[in-house]
Amino acid sequence: MGEPAVEHLRIRLAGLHRALGAAVERQARLAARLTRPDLTPYCVTDEQVEVLLGEVHTFTDTMAEPYAPRRAEPDAERDLRRRASAQGTTLPLDALATRFGLTRAEQDALLLAAAVELDRGYERIYAYIVDNLNRRLPSVELLVTVGSLTHEEAEEDAGGAPARLALRRALGPAAPLRRYGLLRPHGEAAVELAQELVVGPGVLDFLLGWGGDVGLLGHDPGEVAPPEPRVLSPYLSSDELTRLGRALGSGDIDLAGLWGCPPDGQLDAAQALARAAGAPLRTLTDDPEADLRTAAALGAVLWIPADDLHGESRRHHADAVSAALPRSRVPVCLTGLKPWRPPGLLAARAYAELTVPVPGLTDRRAMWSAALPDLNGTLLEDLAVRYRMNGGELRAVASVATAGARLAGNGHPRLLADHVEPAIATVTRGRGGSAVHSIVPRRTVDDLVLPDVQFRQIQEIASAFRAWPRIAESWGFARRSGHGGVKALFTGEPGTGKTMSAEIVTGMLGLELLKVDLAQVVSKWVGETEKNMETAFRQAEESHAVLLFDEADALFGKRGEVKHGTDRYANLEVGYLLQRLEASDGLVILTSNLKDNIDPAFTRRFHFVVHFPRPSAAERRRLWRIAFPEEAPLAPDVDLDALARLDMTGAAITAAARTAALAAADAGSTVIGMRHVVRGVARQFQREARLLRPTELGPYADLLGDTSKG
Repeated sequence: MGEPAVEHLRIRLAGLHRALGAAVERQARLAARLTRPDLTPYCVTDEQVEVLLGEVHTFTDTMAEPYAPRRAEPDAERDLRRRASAQGTTLPLDALATRFGLTRAEQDALLLAAAVELDRGYERIYAYIVDNLNRRLPSVELLVTVGSLTHEEAEEDAGGAPARLALRRALGPAAPLRRYGLLRPHGEAAVELAQELVVGPGVLDFLLGWGGDVGLLGHDPGEVAPPEPRVLSPYLSSDELTRLGRALGSGDIDLAGLWGCPPDGQLDAAQALARAAGAPLRTLTDDPEADLRTAAALGAVLWIPADDLHGESRRHHADAVSAALPRSRVPVCLTGLKPWRPPGLLAARAYAELTVPVPGLTDRRAMWSAALPDLNGTLLEDLAVRYRMNGGELRAVASVATAGARLAGNGHPRLLADHVEPAIATVTRGRGGSAVHSIVPRRTVDDLVLPDVQFRQIQEIASAFRAWPRIAESWGFARRSGHGGVKALFTGEPGTGKTMSAEIVTGMLGLELLKVDLAQVVSKWVGETEKNMETAFRQAEESHAVLLFDEADALFGKRGEVKHGTDRYANLEVGYLLQRLEASDGLVILTSNLKDNIDPAFTRRFHFVVHFPRPSAAERRRLWRIAFPEEAPLAPDVDLDALARLDMTGAAITAAARTAALAAADAGSTVIGMRHVVRGVARQFQREARLLRPTELGPYADLLGDTSKG
C-alpha cells in the first residue's frame, strides 16, 4: 500500500502548493507596502521563499516516481482510488477521513501540518506567510490562510470572512482534528490564532502507507458511541424517562438525575435520555470545564456517573464538578445507584430526577430477541429469566457466540444456540475480587446423595429461581413482596454436602458460583465489613452469579444485647446485611453448621431452609461407589457394604477414598485393595479425632494392623 499512499499525498500536496504560492503572493504584496530595508536580514526574503517553494514542489513531485501519473489531479485521484479498490484496499488518507469524519478542508489542514515532517523547507515558507520567523510550525493562522486559498481561481480577496471563520472553527479544540488528537497543540500561545499544531503520533506513517491501525491514531476520551440499534435499550420504553429527555432537549430543565440504576445499566439509561433529548452523549473526563466547553460546542448532553463522586477519596474531583456545573447551561445527565445532590448545584440549575426501574422480564426478553433473533422462544425466555444483562453485555455475547459458531463450523456457521452459553460464560465470569472466589460448577445432580426430601428441596431451589421473575412481574407478586430473588439456608454437620449442593444448584442454572471469603470480608474496623459485603454482592450481581456464604455463622450470627461499644457496631453490621440480603435479586445461599447460631431475623427471610443429616447406610454405600472414579482400578475385595456400615459423612468418604488411592500408588500396587481403603478410613478417623474400633470393620478388623506400617 506504500506507493499508492505516497502518490495520493503527492497529488493532494500539489494542489496545496498552489495555495501556498497564492498565500506567498498575498504576503509579498503586503510586505511590499510594509518592508523596511534594515529588517530584511531578519526575515525570509521574497527570493528565498520562491526558491523554497520550488524545492518543496520538486520534492513532493518526485515522491512517487514509479507511478508518476501526470493527468489532471481529480482524474488522477479517482484513478488511484479505483486501483486501490480493485486490490481490496483503501487509500490511507481516505480511511482516516472516513474513520474520523474529516472534510476535505480538514484533510488539507492535516496534510499541511504533516508536510513539515517531509521537508524542512515548509517551515520557512510557513514563517514567511505568517511574517514571523519564530512560528515555523503550522499554526491556526497559517492553516486558515492557506486553506482559504486552495482553489486555482483564488484571487487576492478569496477566502473571505465566512470561509476563514469556518476553517477557524474546524481547527478549534472541539473539532475532529484536535478533539481526536490528529493535530496536537505545540507549546503555548497568547492567542488561539498563533497556536502551533503538530500531527499526532503515527499519523504521518499511516498516511505514507507504512502500516498502522487507523483506530489507534486518534481518540476522544469523552465521546460515547451511539448504541448499536440491534440491541434495544430497556429504558427506551419508559414513558417517564422519555418525557424527562424531551424536557432536557427543549431546555425546560438542564440537569437530570437517574437514580437507582445499577452500574452496568447506567450507560443504557443515559443513552436513552440523550436520544429522547435529540442530542449526542458525552461523558466526564478529568477536566470538567473542558468537558463542558466541548459538550457546548457539539450540542451534546454531558453524562456524569455520580457513583464516582461519592467518598472522601473522590472529594477533590467532586468539588471540581460541583463548582463547574453551576456556571454552565449545558444539559447534564447524572446517574448512580444512590443520588448525588449538592444543594448549590440544584439551586443554580433547573433539576428533575427519576428513579429508574430495573428492566422487567418483558424488556429483557425483547433485548435478547434483538441481540440473537435466531434463537427459539423457549431459549430466549430462559435467558431472560436467568440473566439481567445490559446492552453492552448482550452485544458482547452475540459477537462471541457468532464467532464461536463460525469457528466451530470451519467457515460454515454451526447452530448459534449451542454457543450462547459458552459466550455468556466468557462475557460474565471471572470478575471476582479479593472478597470472593469463583467456582465453575463441575458436579451434577448425579453426584448428589441425599434423602428424598432434601433432594427434592435442592431441585425446587433451582426451579424457584427460574420461576421467580415470571411470577414477580407477570403475576404481580413483586408489588406484594418486600424482596426479590431467592434465598436459601443450608444447615448440617461439616461434610454432609452443603457446599456441594450449592455448586450443583448453580450448575443446574448454568451460572457461576461466587464463594465469599469471610477472612477477607469481616474486618475489625468500623464500617469495613459492610463495605466489603457490598463489594461481594455487587460482584455477584454484575457477574449474574450465585453468591455463597459458606460457614456463615460468624457473619450472620445472632444480635445480642449492647453491653460494649463494639456490640452496637456488630448489631449494625447484621442489620445492614439483612437489608442487603433483601435487596439482592439473585440467588444467595448460606451454609451453617449450626442452625441455631443464625439470627432469627435472617431465617425469616429465607425461602428455603434445608437441613442436611448425616447419611444413612444406603446413602453411604452410594457415596463410597461414586467416591472412586470409574477409571480407578478398584480390587474385587473392596467390600462397599462393610464400608457403608461406618458412620462417615460424604466429605469424609471422599477424603478416605483419596487417601486409599495414594496409599496404593505409594505401595506400587496396580489396584486399590481393601487394605488400602481401611488405611484411608483409619487416617480419616484420626483427622476427625475419632476412634475406629476393630469391631466396626467386622471381618476386616485385622487390616487395621496395616495402618501403622509405612
